[in-house]
Amino acid sequence: MGRIRVTGLGKAYKKYAGRWSRLAEWIVPGSGARHELLWVLRNIEFEVQPGEAVGIIGINGAGKSTLLKLITGTSRPTEGSVELSGHVAALLELGMGFHPDFTGRQNVFMAGQLLGFSHNEISQMMPEVEQFAEIGHYIDQPVRVYSSGMQMRLAFSIATAKRPDILIVDEALSVGDAYFQHKSFDRIKAFRREGTTLLIVSHDKQAIQSICDRAIMLNGGRLEYQGAPEAVMDYYNAMLAEKANSKVEQIQMDDGSTQTTSGTGEAKVIEITLLNQQGEAVEAINVGEAVTLKVVAHIYKDIPRLVLGYGIKDRLGQVMYGTNTQLTDQVQYDLSAGQQVQFECCFQANLGPGSYSVQTALVSTDTHLVDNYEWRDLALVFNVININKHHFAGCNWMQPQIGITTR
Repeated sequence: MGRIRVTGLGKAYKKYAGRWSRLAEWIVPGSGARHELLWVLRNIEFEVQPGEAVGIIGINGAGKSTLLKLITGTSRPTEGSVELSGHVAALLELGMGFHPDFTGRQNVFMAGQLLGFSHNEISQMMPEVEQFAEIGHYIDQPVRVYSSGMQMRLAFSIATAKRPDILIVDEALSVGDAYFQHKSFDRIKAFRREGTTLLIVSHDKQAIQSICDRAIMLNGGRLEYQGAPEAVMDYYNAMLAEKANSKVEQIQMDDGSTQTTSGTGEAKVIEITLLNQQGEAVEAINVGEAVTLKVVAHIYKDIPRLVLGYGIKDRLGQVMYGTNTQLTDQVQYDLSAGQQVQFECCFQANLGPGSYSVQTALVSTDTHLVDNYEWRDLALVFNVININKHHFAGCNWMQPQIGITTR
């Protein structure tokens, strides 16, 4: 079984004032250091247990790819250590290690040997690699004529031809067509079920929340936050919207979940309720039932423009549906401090049985990245139960009309 232990990990690069400073340091070793250390990672500590899946997120430049290179050994740390147990397969930079003038087949043999497979083992795996990659006759063409998607297909097929104890995947899976992305994630999920330990970097919220047990957020080269994938993704979204005069808060709920709130505070939600057709507040509703989401916002400072956005998320934090009042041409203008605005969003709850939550956003446009007055996750939690519909699978109720003809 694969285990990853990262202890006090850090990576720094030397920064010189000029080329002559570098030369002087080389030829006059006793004269002292003529550089300063530029840290890109510092004090990173975490452990991934056997069979666990952990996602790593962060804005560009946070240190995600550097961390994976240190873990896989393609770069040496300045401080700290990494301990790995079990067979490791890593998919980092697209086509890393491929020789452009060699054919795909030749590159499979070279890459397979770097992964520790013998020539005979690679020969046995080759039909499976060709079948999974689905690049046809290009397998015997030079890699330089491949598209980035074809390189991705071949690289992933090699790395996963044999189930590893540890699979490490960078953003490379975002390249290529949707069909192969689905196919790749199906294989990753199958590995997970069989006990593979997974470490994945991705900006894909759905991928992190559907695959991972835990998530880690890097910010400025440091480990800023780790926890349940939904809580970490909520914190990440709030951080993206954070400005000098805004704040991010996280509150532990009674059910153990984490509510994330951020914003500058010019407007806030003071009441949110789910109502049935009789106008009664409810916490459980029937599949397909007509309901109203009532949201009351209080205005604390004069604002020229107000948009309400809301989204309904399943228990894994994946958005089932979301919209806002800019998209529906219902923007509120020139609101004064002390006013209240009541929104009533009516819809059919065509959702599958399960637990759902509502996230709200009070903003000035259709995004919380401009003026984020308040963004609140887990603003409301409710349950959907199937009282009178035929049994069905999935997260959405779509009343079917099935015609049958026999001849």
